[in-house]
Amino acid sequence: QIQLVESGGGLVQEGGSLRLSCAASGRAISEYAVGWFRQAPGKEREAVGDVDRRSVSTLYSDSVKGRFRIFRENGKNTVYLQMNNLKPEDTAVYICAARMTFYGSSRPGDYAYWGQGTQVTVSS
Repeated sequence: QIQLVESGGGLVQEGGSLRLSCAASGRAISEYAVGWFRQAPGKEREAVGDVDRRSVSTLYSDSVKGRFRIFRENGKNTVYLQMNNLKPEDTAVYICAARMTFYGSSRPGDYAYWGQGTQVTVSS
């Protein structure tokens, strides 16, 4: 089965950028649709966006549309979340998830495999 490890989080000023990585092992990430989620303290886990197995379709939540981008590098067995123009409200633990279907989903319950998350903090 696939294992996922996120990295790339940190502290950044408002307006800055970060690139998060979701590195897979055990199986090829190209066999999975991948979703990115985030969870802030005291809040429910929310979808950031997802990408299908072949990067034909990439969907984003309204709160990040135009600022975030999900893309794959299958040769590195990794999916990335490029985050630009970060805002304090983007502060959260960011978590990637995978499911063995063609399309992704915005529902956490649709994913069987999860990473441990990486903290992103945006200061104003």
